[in-house]
Amino acid sequence: MRYYIIAGEASGDLHGSNLVKALHRRDKHAEIRCWGGDKMEAAGATLVKHYRDLAFMGFIEVAKHLGTILANLKWCKQDILGYKPDVLVLIDYPGFNLRIAAWAKKQGIRVCYYISPQIWAWKENRIKQIKRDVDDMMVILPFEQAVYKKHGMKAHYVGHPLAETIEEALHTPLQPLSTKPIIALLPGSRTQEIQRILPLMLRMVPHFPDHQFIVAQAPGQHAELYHTLIGNLPAQLVWDKTYELLRQAKAALVTSGTATLEAALLGAPEVVCYKSNQLTYWLAKQLIKVKYISLVNLILDRQVVRELIQQELNEDNLKTALTDILSNTEHRERLQQDYTALWELLGGSKAADNAAKIIMKGNSLS
Repeated sequence: MRYYIIAGEASGDLHGSNLVKALHRRDKHAEIRCWGGDKMEAAGATLVKHYRDLAFMGFIEVAKHLGTILANLKWCKQDILGYKPDVLVLIDYPGFNLRIAAWAKKQGIRVCYYISPQIWAWKENRIKQIKRDVDDMMVILPFEQAVYKKHGMKAHYVGHPLAETIEEALHTPLQPLSTKPIIALLPGSRTQEIQRILPLMLRMVPHFPDHQFIVAQAPGQHAELYHTLIGNLPAQLVWDKTYELLRQAKAALVTSGTATLEAALLGAPEVVCYKSNQLTYWLAKQLIKVKYISLVNLILDRQVVRELIQQELNEDNLKTALTDILSNTEHRERLQQDYTALWELLGGSKAADNAAKIIMKGNSLS
């Protein structure tokens, strides 16, 4: 079969790479063309557009880059028509992918969606379009199936792809990254959020001189960006060692997104950090209807990890939250109990393999 896969962010590249591997295992004649990143290319897909050229964050940023986005949509459609895939596989990234889904459906192309748009958080009316344009929806959060069922659409729960990836990582031997206790900094994957959030995280360095601060460099980003922001502070930068870093961290400051779930599954006590353009944040507040911004809290449906959002993300609050994690034994033990509960909910499924079966056959899991 010929597969065309579109992933628009770092997390999509990770999950897409495991899907590419699963498709190759199951289909020895698979031909896979993709929008994604280095991981998908290394897994055996032909990469035609890198996600670093696609990842625009927030309402204002998207509006500023509208011309580029429209050009990408046009080019993508032409490339799909030229490739003539048997199936189009879309991974998250709904602003772009749902437009491609609507177009592809009109072309008679079968559309599979792996990792649902977060319709439970905002734009729930998108489900009308999804029902119309998507042949098979594969969800990765336990509660998402019920959301689709409420609207009369069947969705396949395949398990969370991070669980399998992290389970493998936990069995990898560790090379110590520092002789000091480590505080990990994960300031996001997009240039705008790194520039906005990393300087705030780095303000913690003078407050915890007995700890080594280590910044995880995001895939698709250049080291110069981080070195410029770090300046002369005694903080390290590591590349392609995020999981090793989180496994060794005594605490982690993590920008909201998939990384919050990764940190929890790897056992790192974390503080979730989020700050955006003020207008973008105001607009989001009007539209988004969730109690929490971190996947950890959303999945467990209670506040497990501290969230510092917008104005709350400041030096004093960060220092207080970090001190609590590092000094409060009861708090750390409670966190680890909650992380165990998270594993019980998400572990055990091979999401990429389950998704590959549906994509190849078009039928549901037994």
